[in-house]
Amino acid sequence: MADKKSELTAAEWSILKAVWDNQPCAAPTVQETLQHRKNWSYSTVKTIMDRMVAKGLLRTKRMRNLILYRSAITRQQAQRGEIMRTVRRAFNGALTPMMQFLLETDSLSQAELLQLETLIRKKRRKGGGRKTKKA
Repeated sequence: MADKKSELTAAEWSILKAVWDNQPCAAPTVQETLQHRKNWSYSTVKTIMDRMVAKGLLRTKRMRNLILYRSAITRQQAQRGEIMRTVRRAFNGALTPMMQFLLETDSLSQAELLQLETLIRKKRRKGGGRKTKKA
């Protein structure tokens, strides 16, 4: 399962996306990037970013009077954390019922189904997957 630091709030997601797109960047750059979507003041953005540093989501580097921020987690780590949090909440931590739910909603195109089948075949060939306990 993903660790707690990759379970992000909506505000943290917004800031991380801005940092990923602009890193390394200063807090004013992030605030400007988010200005058209969020009406956050500089102090709000800076406070959230400082908390994200404390959580281990962002790293800082001081250059003269400027503090530059970089992401400490990748998009993939953040996405995994979000998916696993949803699986725990909605499906009691079980992936199979989640996949069954997605397949039964009829929201997947034939191309997406083919992509999933291909990914499963590749995973099987590599010997992937968790070992299940025998009863």
